[in-house]
Amino acid sequence: MRRALLVLLCLAMLAPAPAAAQAGPSGLRDLISRFRGEVALLDLLSSPDLDRATPYVYKVIGETELKLYVFEPEDRPESEPLPAIVFFFGDAWTTGRVTQFVTQAEYLAGRGMVAIAADYRVALRHGATWFDSVRDAKSAIRWVRQHADELGIDPHRIVAAGGSAGGHLAAAAALVQGYDHEDGSVSARPDVLVLFNPALDLTAFTVPEHWMDNVSEISPLHLVSEGAPPTLILHGTADAVVPFGQAVQFCAAMHELGNRCELEAYPGRGHGFFNYSPNSGDDFADTLRRVDRFLVSLGYLTPAA
Repeated sequence: MRRALLVLLCLAMLAPAPAAAQAGPSGLRDLISRFRGEVALLDLLSSPDLDRATPYVYKVIGETELKLYVFEPEDRPESEPLPAIVFFFGDAWTTGRVTQFVTQAEYLAGRGMVAIAADYRVALRHGATWFDSVRDAKSAIRWVRQHADELGIDPHRIVAAGGSAGGHLAAAAALVQGYDHEDGSVSARPDVLVLFNPALDLTAFTVPEHWMDNVSEISPLHLVSEGAPPTLILHGTADAVVPFGQAVQFCAAMHELGNRCELEAYPGRGHGFFNYSPNSGDDFADTLRRVDRFLVSLGYLTPAA
């Protein structure tokens, strides 16, 4: 029931809104109120959880089990492998919650993808470094590809997505060489990237001195190569945490090598503008709309009716 309501809501967001609704300040709330139970829907969307996901342990480090939470379409074809998207949460590689992208995951599952929220090691919970987080991101993508038959997914249509530090990890899985925990015979490289205000130039941040010689090895801006996955970046121009210029530089480097990179700029928006909250206005809906359109262009989704 919750997913049916969510898909109905999000399909409404993808459809052109009446002029009056577009002009108003309460964009998402206006869309939700087209359906019955406005308050209930807002509560559902603002309190994402993992109850509807199937958990899988993809990696064990000491006593730490790292899990993937898999959301599947309710009416999926029995034999057709589906595209998948793996979301990595943000929060400076330090803390953060695996539930950050549950709303987006449930929407994309409703649109016909297998959507996955990935946990990984962070500093405050696990004493992890950025390098450890990169290893985990690569392990997650590799596990998904290795278990494609079990999950019913197409191993050649895996999207990595994430916000802020999670955006860095998604890009790192595609571009970083080495930092593998497992047999590299199964690729950890995603086929597409969807990045929300991603940290792409790690050399621009203050890092511990003993990291300085190695941080460029996990800095996506410095690792762009020919044949990199098609990429969509959604970034606020007023981001004071991860400067918008990083996205501009990354896309320029991608274009120079003949790669597809689309940068959707959000004027005046700061860090984390894409997250859902009852007061998020049009930004959440608009980012979801643009992600949907990008995935349609790649054949990962069918156009919304």
